Amino acid sequence: MPVFEYTARNLKGDLVQDKIDLPSRDDVVAHLRKNRLVVVQVREAKGAKFSLKFGGGVKTRDVVIFTRQFATMINSGLPLVQALDILAQQTENKVLADVTRQVVYDVESGHTLADALRKHSKAFSDLYVNMVAAGEAGGILDTILLRLAQFLEKNDAIVRKVKGAMIYPAVIFSVAAIAIAVLLIFVIPTFQTMFASVNLELPLPTKIVIGASALLTHYWWLIILVGGGTVFAVNRYYKTTAGKLQIDHIMLRLPVLGDLLRKSAVSRFTRTLGTLISSGVSILDGLEITARTAGNMVIHNAVMESRASIAGGETIASPLQKSKVFPPMVISMIAVGEQTGGLDEMLSKIADFYDDEVDAAVSALLSLMEPIMIVVLGVIVGGMVVAMYLPIFDMVNAVQ
Repeated sequence: MPVFEYTARNLKGDLVQDKIDLPSRDDVVAHLRKNRLVVVQVREAKGAKFSLKFGGGVKTRDVVIFTRQFATMINSGLPLVQALDILAQQTENKVLADVTRQVVYDVESGHTLADALRKHSKAFSDLYVNMVAAGEAGGILDTILLRLAQFLEKNDAIVRKVKGAMIYPAVIFSVAAIAIAVLLIFVIPTFQTMFASVNLELPLPTKIVIGASALLTHYWWLIILVGGGTVFAVNRYYKTTAGKLQIDHIMLRLPVLGDLLRKSAVSRFTRTLGTLISSGVSILDGLEITARTAGNMVIHNAVMESRASIAGGETIASPLQKSKVFPPMVISMIAVGEQTGGLDEMLSKIADFYDDEVDAAVSALLSLMEPIMIVVLGVIVGGMVVAMYLPIFDMVNAVQ
């Protein structure tokens, strides 16, 4: 959608200059007139296409703040358009501010809020749009928005915990890789020159280290090419349905990390579905939305099988049990929730429990990674040092 720069006069006669994203110049003029502005000039902004294509995104935190403020204003009795207009002016994220202005235009043009939000999938997910639609239909938009804000905060907290658990080992291994590369490129060749000058038969460990040094020194470009090609190939394979299913299945089977991913997936699934059902979204739509936001193809397939089961008049719990992804406790609690008619409350209880389980899994992963990293780095660096000193010991023994 193009970006237009406009100059207009308000009711006080003051000049107002701003930018807006709308389909055409006529739409901009109509929008300004609806807001009681006298149009002076409207033109397409230079570099608009570039900024739209490569501009920044909308973070979850920005959407959470937007949603909470929106809920407060709607609950206070402010009209929908006025509340959105205020949000567009005070939102710090420029991308979200532009999106909000487009939503204002669509709502003023007669669209529902949900339909207006649906046009901006990069800012508002399917879950967000469907919950807003349920809130509009039931006349409880402010309540739905508060639930959405709470859901997004808790979901974002889970994601940050999992990512945070990966940062520490990634940094340590990166630093270790750089240190090993420095040793192989700058230190080992010095020892190699010294050993060559005395024409000494080298032990096998020393030959291996010198060979690794020569490989890295002379064929570093090939190593980078192979590494980049491997990453590219795996990424392309992961984008296919079969590849994503296989890799996600392997990830869930990994020791410790797989348990963390499984618990975070269960927490996300139960909280998402519980929030949707409690907001008035139908169970079939809720399962479909939850499957799309699962983040794991194995979980996605299990949820979609449950949706098919529900459509056929059966229960949710049975297909989930067959998938062997969800723990027995989760299956049992979901089955009880279905029987008692309190599925949304039961799902929320499961989500709260697994939020704590994710915390415990993150702590377990970090406590396990520290000794593993120490041992691995000690073996690699220590092994290199010992390998380079073995010939020196032989030289000393020969002199004696």
